Amino acid sequence: MRIAVIDYDRCNPDKCGNFLCERVCPVNRMGGEAIIIDEENYRPVIQEASCTGCGICVHKCPFNAITIVNLPEELEEGCVHRYGINAFVLYRLPVVKDGMVVGILGPNGTGKTTAVKALSGQIVPNLCGDNEDWDNVIRAFRGNELQNYFERLKRGEIRPVVKPQYVDLIPKAVRGKVRDLLKKADEAGKFDEVVKELELENILDREIKQLSGGELQRVAIAAAMLREAHFYFFDEPSSYLDIRQRLRVARIIRKLADSGKAVLTVEHDLAILDYMSDIIHVVYGKPGAYGIFSQPKSTRNGINEFLRGYLRDENVRFRPYEVSFTKKSERKSQEGEILVEYPRLVKDYGAFRLEAEGGTLYVGEVVGIVGPNGIGKTTFVKMLAGVEKPTEGEVDWTLTVSYKPQYIKVDYEGTVFDLLSKINAGKLMNSFYKTELLNPLGIPDLYDKKVNELSGGELQRVAITACLIRDADLYLLDEPSAHLDVEQRLAVSKAIRSLMAKNEKTALIVEHDVMMVDYLSDRLIVFEGEPGKSGRALQPMGMREGMNRFLASVGITFRRDPDTGRPRANKEGSVKDREQKERGEYYYVSA
Repeated sequence: MRIAVIDYDRCNPDKCGNFLCERVCPVNRMGGEAIIIDEENYRPVIQEASCTGCGICVHKCPFNAITIVNLPEELEEGCVHRYGINAFVLYRLPVVKDGMVVGILGPNGTGKTTAVKALSGQIVPNLCGDNEDWDNVIRAFRGNELQNYFERLKRGEIRPVVKPQYVDLIPKAVRGKVRDLLKKADEAGKFDEVVKELELENILDREIKQLSGGELQRVAIAAAMLREAHFYFFDEPSSYLDIRQRLRVARIIRKLADSGKAVLTVEHDLAILDYMSDIIHVVYGKPGAYGIFSQPKSTRNGINEFLRGYLRDENVRFRPYEVSFTKKSERKSQEGEILVEYPRLVKDYGAFRLEAEGGTLYVGEVVGIVGPNGIGKTTFVKMLAGVEKPTEGEVDWTLTVSYKPQYIKVDYEGTVFDLLSKINAGKLMNSFYKTELLNPLGIPDLYDKKVNELSGGELQRVAITACLIRDADLYLLDEPSAHLDVEQRLAVSKAIRSLMAKNEKTALIVEHDVMMVDYLSDRLIVFEGEPGKSGRALQPMGMREGMNRFLASVGITFRRDPDTGRPRANKEGSVKDREQKERGEYYYVSA
């Protein structure tokens, strides 16, 4: 079975010499019609039945607008929805089970949103044809766990609630105070309980438009929880939250499923997904072209197979490399060449005061920065970058610093290629940077896009790239995982480690994704204090000491998966959780 997808936003017949794909197609040149021209819409159409899959049009298209993929024939029966001729195709759907949290793991653009629209009744799956009838959908899923679900959905017996992905758009759609929004949403009579669990007491009388990203996220989750429904979908519930808040949200979602509700969640923080899910589906494919939901897997096996890049039951390799986590006790301590020694720094805003102990940074190391939101991590990084002037102490060094801020402002009107070329054109042509940074982050696909038209995830990838291609001694990246899917997070982590090691440079990374911190860091700077009032940055310390100190402050213990070495959060109050807390070992314990 062959599918052909054309990105018509990229396709530009006038600039390729009048439908270059049609002219180079061997079938067309022999008198056939694998590619025809839609005169009305002035665009090419690939007829999949006639296409031989030679790939010539794919390679010749100057805009990378064409994708042709050969797929197993058995997938044809699992075709759920297609958005039109030469458009995105979704195969299979995740299961929905009462009393369980079903996690979805995979890159953006592979059909997760389409699946949720189908399961929530927002669209009728067209079964890759012209179907508009729920009866046909029910027949297509006969013998499947979803047959009964769709029958109930058709009869109106299932009410779905969706927590949206982009919570930063909420102020544009909703006005008023937090209290009024949540009172209106409270159909379950759990207002006081949910407000307390999500720590919203102090912002109830705030206007929606005044909320930060993390506050908007918790309000959106609360609004979904307060609705009375049969099926709940949470799209990226950990975004903007620190690790303590992420675990708290995971427990609340877990509690919702334990009450008998069906819960589906998309989450890119693997430690959080692991903590709250009963089973998971891995979604694989080519973003923007097609997506395939795997069979349901146990949470541990599914995440491990994802990290290996190979799905055993499906016999599919979807990534050319495995991701493994080294034990930090085996990673060499950075006692080599000193890059810089920074002094004690203080920043006093009046209502908030940050004190940072002095420390030493070594050449070639990656130092993670961890702590709750509102504790001064961004302020500390800004002082090191020279963006913020300390109240006490002085950052007076001759080394060059490259800084990627937490919030990225878009004031450049040119293309991505123009922007990156101005920063360092040579590295865009460098084979090492292409292999380790540009291609894994999908930057060449963005070259022709206007910077001010990029999505949040695209802008984040460009900002990270801009930071890492600058010639500098010290690289400071504030929350590089924000807006990125799990594959992109792995690619960014791998790129940072590779570039720092190869070029003998140093990086400081502010991050809330525990797995990303674990994979990236040689040492840690731990922040303590009272969020919003005072913060204290400790001097850099080893990973074992740093993670034990940080996790002890939030009351969470982690163990290591014996196969991949990845960190896994222990259930609160479990035997292993209690044992590790008694020993003061919050990290590094084998499963």
